[in-house]
Amino acid sequence: MRWTAVVGVLLTMATACSSPPARFTDARALADAVSAATIAGRTAKFTADVTTGTLVSHGEGQAKFDAAGTSLSMTTDYVGEPLELRLVAHTLYAKVPESARDQVSDGKSWVKVSPDGSDPFSQVLGGSLAQLAEQNDPARTLDQVRTAGTVASSEETTLDGASAEHYRLTVDLAKLGSQLPAGLPAEALTHLGGQGTTVPLDLWLDPQHRPLQLILDLSPVLKATGETGAAQVKARYTDWNTPVTVDAPPPAEIGTLPGG
Repeated sequence: MRWTAVVGVLLTMATACSSPPARFTDARALADAVSAATIAGRTAKFTADVTTGTLVSHGEGQAKFDAAGTSLSMTTDYVGEPLELRLVAHTLYAKVPESARDQVSDGKSWVKVSPDGSDPFSQVLGGSLAQLAEQNDPARTLDQVRTAGTVASSEETTLDGASAEHYRLTVDLAKLGSQLPAGLPAEALTHLGGQGTTVPLDLWLDPQHRPLQLILDLSPVLKATGETGAAQVKARYTDWNTPVTVDAPPPAEIGTLPGG
């Protein structure tokens, strides 16, 4: 009798040890847990690829995560040539290409960029660049999940040979208001008339629930508007909790453009 009891306990322990860890089924709970893990991770390096129809851009950079907000620096070819961006204390800075610095006050190398700025650079690219920089902040994507996400399924898997949790979600873009993903203009949703606004989002997490990769597929929106080609935002995060430097440009190097 005693031996039977011992065997039963051992079998119970073995079953418990082999059971897969519980995964999230609620999008808000998932977003909250990943947000906390991101802040605990402190820093990471990232790459970003944005595809919109025939436009394909690549970027890479590093970020510091804090409850007060994310700071990041990155280089992107989104405008057709390398452009350095820094997002610090909720302010976005762009390094002006040397060929255009004669348009900046005193030939300074940096300008502030804002979606509602009055200078030509901000008016043409301010919204797109702000979207691009913020979309590389996991907090931005997690806010989108928290506001408009639904967990469709999840699984234990590997990514580049490392253990990972893979979550398949859907995001209802109509619920995001002005907080749309990078590469998606607001007028795109207007053309849809409220139809076809749900898009898939795949999220891979490490065992600490820190983001490893996210892929937001906007192709359904592009297709619904009659356009052809792919539309996707993909970000990879590596080297968590390693030293990075992200600072605002020195004030002496920040100028203004005409109209700014």
